[in-house]
Amino acid sequence: MGGSKPEVWFEREILPDLVESVAAAATILGPASATPENHYRALPTARGIVASAHRYDAALMDLAPLLRVISRTGIGYDKVDLAAATARGIAVCNAPDGPTISTAEHAVTLMMMVAKNVKWSEAELRGGGTDFYASHIGIELDGLTMGLLGFGRIARRVAAMAGGLNMDVAAYDPFLDLAEFPPGITRCETIEDLLGRADVVSIHIPLTDDNAGLFDSSLIESMKPGSILINTARGALVDNEALLAALDSGHLFGAGLDVTDPEPLPPDHPLLARTDVVVTPHVAAGTPGAKRRIFRSAFGQVMQVLNGDRPPNLVNPDVWEAATGEVS
Repeated sequence: MGGSKPEVWFEREILPDLVESVAAAATILGPASATPENHYRALPTARGIVASAHRYDAALMDLAPLLRVISRTGIGYDKVDLAAATARGIAVCNAPDGPTISTAEHAVTLMMMVAKNVKWSEAELRGGGTDFYASHIGIELDGLTMGLLGFGRIARRVAAMAGGLNMDVAAYDPFLDLAEFPPGITRCETIEDLLGRADVVSIHIPLTDDNAGLFDSSLIESMKPGSILINTARGALVDNEALLAALDSGHLFGAGLDVTDPEPLPPDHPLLARTDVVVTPHVAAGTPGAKRRIFRSAFGQVMQVLNGDRPPNLVNPDVWEAATGEVS
């Protein structure tokens, strides 16, 4: 690089207290250089991208002919066209560790709010109701079963917190061996087994082309009557119409969603009008600690790639192997 700093495009503004350290390592491109007509005006000279919510398809990548790495500020990389990136020799990274604490806490918060019927109680209070105690219906979670679909970093932390509430914990993850499940966690052999035994189902799997709409009417109907659905993974995993039907019929007690499809939901969406559904706008990892961990991981991996070092969370290793001959 001849001593010059590489140009890196940032989708979002850099946290103020991190600007100085970033500027010492890279030439900052991004929102400040955007115009209403062209958000990507500074992209053509970028060698790296710190990506957040935008969709990175082939057309966008072609705006940056020097691009070598796209690093996501989060776990999911479904908004990056991996095939297009790999075909162009662009490394794609994610930041799986940064959001763990905040997202797990948020999942448990959604569960508690739904189980204790907080939104309904507030609506009754605002509406001037009377004898709230007699009409209130909540759920005691003690002794109930938390079902985890996927058993990665976030799910494991949710499991620990559920254990602290004296809940039993069951999980289904076909990519893990029995030995990878800690003592005290029931390993389910099928997703139907998990859904049939869980009083709360919390989703912790990535979105793929194969599982979009996974929670359709059939799968939701296989959930335990009166159970709760929590989704902090990806909104497109759940069919909104199927969810609404299960809530209307009383098959589900309620739902807690930090992710939706579309995202954000329009203000008049029927899910937002329900007192048995708590919706937050994809903010589970929106804490100062998580934001810093995520950003540092994403930017650090951009610099690693540009310096010729393999990043720890490389999503498309074929790119690295083709460029360096290094095999995973």
